[in-house]
Amino acid sequence: MTEIIQREPNKPIVFGVAGGTASGKTTVARAILEAVGASQIAYMPHDAYYRDQPQLSFEERTQLNYDHPNSLETKLMVKQIKQLLAGKAVNVPVYDFTAHRRTEETVLVEPAPIILVDGILIFTKRRLRELMDIKVYVDTDPDVRFIRRLQRDMEERGRSLQSVVTQYLETVRPMHLKFVEPSKRFADVIIPNGGLNRVAMEMVVSQLRALLPE
Repeated sequence: MTEIIQREPNKPIVFGVAGGTASGKTTVARAILEAVGASQIAYMPHDAYYRDQPQLSFEERTQLNYDHPNSLETKLMVKQIKQLLAGKAVNVPVYDFTAHRRTEETVLVEPAPIILVDGILIFTKRRLRELMDIKVYVDTDPDVRFIRRLQRDMEERGRSLQSVVTQYLETVRPMHLKFVEPSKRFADVIIPNGGLNRVAMEMVVSQLRALLPE
């Protein structure tokens, strides 16, 4: 990233962070929050927009493919990002990963100079991709990502070892190879090792600061 991106003065920056499951996207997002300041950022996680399936039983919901682009209500996310760009606050959905349901709660997100969008599939949809001023792909080795996902899903989402392994083999890995990995070609910057890559993170933060209004 050697040149300053040309954009409309005072227009919020839409910053996209993609990458495979457990690649370190959250670490990158936190590093940006700390460096730039939380008050400067409207955070929009793509996984908040998983479609609600109340007509299905819990067992049926556990069998769904959550790693396919169609599992997410991306049109709603695009609409809400456009509202933020227009200076309007939005109510972002809250998804319960334990029950596999969207809750009745929402999170109020106010307009900010930076709109931070993250998710494994955010580069796969053209209308979402075209809203982004900077697109970063976090590239981490598959074995590291699997171990991180295993730990996260068992500790934070109450999953069993066998359910995590089965899901990884049946949907996560195939969908990564089909959709996530190919979307890397749309990235402006590829960061190996995610937020642990200090040099790359400094470059990204420097670019963001350069784009922010005085």
